[in-house]
Amino acid sequence: MKSDPDSPIKVREIVFCPLHPDKNQAGTAAQLLRDCEGVQSVERLSETRLQVCYDIRHATLEAIEELLTEFGFHLDNALMLRMRRALVHYMEQTQRINMGCGKGDHNCTVKVFINRYQQRKHGCRDQRPQHWRRYL
Repeated sequence: MKSDPDSPIKVREIVFCPLHPDKNQAGTAAQLLRDCEGVQSVERLSETRLQVCYDIRHATLEAIEELLTEFGFHLDNALMLRMRRALVHYMEQTQRINMGCGKGDHNCTVKVFINRYQQRKHGCRDQRPQHWRRYL
């Protein structure tokens, strides 16, 4: 399943190392990720492959992978997979910044609406310069 590059909903595949004592890492990781905020669906494709659908406004692939490695899962570190992960991390970070989300900021939609409100023309603005507002 291909995901739209501009959509905040991403579908990614996580590949685990087959040399781990837990031969069903994907199944165990799927149970762990189902309860995470921002993760919409998790599907086990094989014993070492997992498909995750998540919203990048709340979770990123980098955060999901850090959570998995923290719990003792081993990701496959083949050269092509590491390059693909690095590219995805960069793309998601860039997209989050363009949406107004900072690194580690989970509630970025509020900032988007605040920014939009500040840009809009309306009658709730103080027309005085900044230094005059602090004077009184």
